[in-house]
Amino acid sequence: MTTARTATPSTARAINDRLALNLLLEQGPLTATELRDLTGLSRPTVADLLDRLQRTGLVAVVGERGEQRRGPNARLYALVASRAHIAAFDVREEGVSLVVADLAGRSLATAEVPVETSASGAAGAVPGADGAAETIVRTLLETARGAGVERLHTVAVGAPGLVDPATGRLHSTGKLPGWHAELLTALRELPGTDVILENEVNLAGRAEYRVGAARDRDTFVLMWLGHSVGAAVILDGQLRRGFSGGTGEICFLPVPGTVGLPSADSCEGGFHGLVGSAAICALARTHGLPADRAGDASAAEAAVRAALAAGAAGEAFLDELAERIALGAAALCVVLDPGCVVLGGEIGRAGGAELAGRVERRLAGFSPLRTEVRAGTAGGGAVLAGAVLTAGDAVRRDLFGEP
Repeated sequence: MTTARTATPSTARAINDRLALNLLLEQGPLTATELRDLTGLSRPTVADLLDRLQRTGLVAVVGERGEQRRGPNARLYALVASRAHIAAFDVREEGVSLVVADLAGRSLATAEVPVETSASGAAGAVPGADGAAETIVRTLLETARGAGVERLHTVAVGAPGLVDPATGRLHSTGKLPGWHAELLTALRELPGTDVILENEVNLAGRAEYRVGAARDRDTFVLMWLGHSVGAAVILDGQLRRGFSGGTGEICFLPVPGTVGLPSADSCEGGFHGLVGSAAICALARTHGLPADRAGDASAAEAAVRAALAAGAAGEAFLDELAERIALGAAALCVVLDPGCVVLGGEIGRAGGAELAGRVERRLAGFSPLRTEVRAGTAGGGAVLAGAVLTAGDAVRRDLFGEP
């Protein structure tokens, strides 16, 4: 026989506190009456939790609101966003972007640190390869102090590569610069600061899920189309990483149309060989469209935009690009059946709804599973946005006592 259990008073208080704090975070300042209406809690319970949260420094009175009744105006209560601060990193081969934000996720300051790499792999924009990590961390601390922030509660880092779910260590699937690992070590040495490491495409997927194109979806796949290609898999509202953190490494996916097969050391023969930035630039040139032979993500983005601007002259290129993307999407769909694929990264952003529509139509011919294809809306800062959300979630788990 199962014995029914009820929440203890302390557990009930913690649940009520979390409920109120999350409402204040999502909706901004609220009166006690509004909190009662939104939570369904009694007047004494709301009064008690507001008093308790003010004593802990998480909530403060920020003003008054006139009500349609006699008597004094109602007090407005708000989350104290300065109670804790976070930072987020988007780490690329050529440098980092970073943002310092408050508890509510509002950006307070940003910075860019380029790291020029010579053919030998030495960093030039910072004092040598050995000084890159130290320079970046110093920039972070100076940026934070410039915004009036002396301590960072949590730093979330988005980086290319596999993040082992068991150890949290970063493993490269390519030739990434050594300063990536050195940066993580330096950040983890910051006193009183937690560091969260996540694959950068997974962070972009979280951004699309929370604030982007997939806000109405609990299950979808983000295809990140940039210098290379990757995917973030969200199933039933949960990010899936896989046994070794490799879920979504579709650059290694064997597909028809490449010059060979991928290997453990190279994705050139895989899906990357069809939709990586260099391949897209080469495809554009075969269709008579301008494309920089450097073949980086910005060049591929420019080629897609040129094709869209060219009207009928760009149709054949866009159709062939859509077919290539649909090949990889079909492999994901017949295994995962996500119902929705979001195109992100520089190429997805450049192609927008026009490219997404073409991919959806071609995908319908490859798979019997009905799949909607959408253009990502989290923008070029999707990785940073996802990192801010991830760091903010971690802080709230700590301060709000969330599970």
